[in-house]
Amino acid sequence: MSPRRPPALLLDAVLVLASLADTWVHVDGEARPATACALLAALALVLRRHRPLLTFALTLPAAMVTDAVFATTAALYTLSSLSRHRVLLAGCALAYAISDFLPWPWSSLQARELAQTGELLHLTYTLATAAAPVFLGQLVQARRDLSLRLAEITEAREHERLLTAQSVLAQERAQLAREMHDVVSHQVSLIAVQAGALQVGSRDTETKRAAAAIRQLSVQTLDELRHMVSVLRASGSRPTELTPQPSLADLQRLVDSSGIDAELNTDLPDDLPATVQRAIYRTVQESLTNVRKHAPGATATVRVCHRGGAVRTTVTNTAPTRPALPLPGAHHGLIGLRQRAELLGGTITSGPTPDGGYQLHLELPTAGNPP
Repeated sequence: MSPRRPPALLLDAVLVLASLADTWVHVDGEARPATACALLAALALVLRRHRPLLTFALTLPAAMVTDAVFATTAALYTLSSLSRHRVLLAGCALAYAISDFLPWPWSSLQARELAQTGELLHLTYTLATAAAPVFLGQLVQARRDLSLRLAEITEAREHERLLTAQSVLAQERAQLAREMHDVVSHQVSLIAVQAGALQVGSRDTETKRAAAAIRQLSVQTLDELRHMVSVLRASGSRPTELTPQPSLADLQRLVDSSGIDAELNTDLPDDLPATVQRAIYRTVQESLTNVRKHAPGATATVRVCHRGGAVRTTVTNTAPTRPALPLPGAHHGLIGLRQRAELLGGTITSGPTPDGGYQLHLELPTAGNPP
């Protein structure tokens, strides 16, 4: 279990107090311009989470005219931990190093001083001091990204494990249903037929009564077996509900539980063939799964409309905001969707969008499909 992080406001307050203490130690109170720059740098740390670049710019004068550099270092670290622009970070680190190394005012600098051994050591130390918060911020950013990736991988594995368990359960139920239908139901039917024959052919009253009871119980048992077989066959699609294959009524729940920011827009009638409804559902399901795996941080839009005797389904996602991990996969999803669409007389097209996202389009005819 990871340790709990302190509240953001408390951490900001601690940084401001530390910067004020640094100002009190390194800045002469009688030098009002220098004191003003140091105080501005300390108070600017309040903005570091929302405006990191502005915060660094406000703290840079303090490093230029004073020895109080804590606020500038903290601002540069925050900017490095939030920004992915390497050129910007290098420029900020160089500006920090120059401001801290050169004396103020700059007109007092003599060229021969730079050639001295002490000044070269000072320059090396200043460059290292400016580079340290940048490297530390990038390290924290990489650790944060890695934690997000690990969480996504764990969630994906749990989802895959659940799907595997559901598939195995469905296969077991289907096998049990076949056994009950092919063996048990057949034998119970024979019992009912034999009991009926005994009831008709026997002259003994007790025997007829017993045969009638056996026949009635056999018929009731056969009806219950047929009901159980239908339940077992229907419950293979979902472990918590005894329902048949998914339909358009389940689309909203599928989108809501997809784990991504997705929007659903539909205007479909209620009398579409069941095969068309299942094809639409499976297409949307596979598309949202691909968005989640291959476009982390992207948003998706699902549009399903009925025009001119055809149903058109379009799933569009934006460009990913984070790099995708190479998750294992057999790459059979789109192939299976295309085969399903072709069996129903439809087509599937897919490809990247100009803004870096991806779009999948399914078109199915609504006439001539079996229910």
